[in-house]
Amino acid sequence: MGESEMTTKTDGTGDEAVSRFVERFAAEMTAAGMQRMASRVFAALLASETASMTSAELAEQLRISPAAVSGAIGYLTRVGMVSRERDPGTRRDRYVLHNELWYETFTRRDQVLVRWEKVLDEGATTLGADSAAGRRIAETAEFFAFLHGEMAGIMGRWRAHKEARTG
Repeated sequence: MGESEMTTKTDGTGDEAVSRFVERFAAEMTAAGMQRMASRVFAALLASETASMTSAELAEQLRISPAAVSGAIGYLTRVGMVSRERDPGTRRDRYVLHNELWYETFTRRDQVLVRWEKVLDEGATTLGADSAAGRRIAETAEFFAFLHGEMAGIMGRWRAHKEARTG
């Protein structure tokens, strides 16, 4: 039995409940700006017991074409949310969520904030503090610097919380 043939879980949830969750979470991610098919594939991987599935399993569970799976996986791989691994003993690829997915995602976003802050600082200097555009860009750079500082604290608190929870 493949993983996509979701049997009733020990807590009583079955195929329909899992499918509803996958579609609901995918809709939320799509509303936030993520590609629709990538959202569905990501949510299916997130809801799978092993956090990994083959292309065939994803296509079967989501009732989508292999081409749709391929496009979604391509996007998810490019943004670092999924990696591709060889299924042991076969020629099939298995798509896997990263262990520290959210931590890694926000860490990468934090690095983007630093790069944006640098470019914005340069832009504010170029336009000058005496212009409306220069002040607006300087405030935007200051905002990103603030977020960067806060993100480091948030990530530290998350690590401490996770360690305390898992002991």
